[in-house]
Amino acid sequence: RWQKIFMFPLWSKMAVFWNKTFLTIIVLLIVLFLDAVREVRKYSSVHVNEKAANVNSSAFDHIQMKLFRSQRNLYLSGFSLFLWLVLRRTVTLLTQLAKEMASHAALETQVNDATEAAKKYMAENERLQEALSGKGNGKKKDLTDATEEKLKEEVEHLKAELQKTSSAFQKAKMEVAAVKKQSEGLRREYDHLMKEFKQLQVS
Repeated sequence: RWQKIFMFPLWSKMAVFWNKTFLTIIVLLIVLFLDAVREVRKYSSVHVNEKAANVNSSAFDHIQMKLFRSQRNLYLSGFSLFLWLVLRRTVTLLTQLAKEMASHAALETQVNDATEAAKKYMAENERLQEALSGKGNGKKKDLTDATEEKLKEEVEHLKAELQKTSSAFQKAKMEVAAVKKQSEGLRREYDHLMKEFKQLQVS
């Protein structure tokens, strides 16, 4: 499903501006987070609270209200920054997973083609060997040693290509499994964070 979604032409157009947009929002969230930290440190100072309390109670309440707002801004900007990074990582993993699945399908096709070709050449080699040894249909074919050696070399070459393609297929399969496992872990972590965020909103 995700592979079909990411195959839309719209994503290729948005990818040009995606990195710039991501960096801009990251910088904005970092600035908001640092400003919220500064406000919390400012209004949570014991000296400021005592000074406001000595003046009058309304000033102390005003300081407490400012402290509450700065703490709220700190939590909101912090969670937004963290969830934005998680979203970026999730989208990156989904894109990698879609690419690995496409390469996995291509490798499967390549392995099947190489296997069929190897079987075909091996069958032809067996028939030629039977004809040379007189075990075929009784017809003896005049083949030189050079031709036989060439056929053997082609068979060995195809076997080597088949082995190489099989190893590449196994490697791609392991990479796809690793990406799937990592994506599943991120999904569980994202669900856990969303539950905590809802609990914080409720509280």
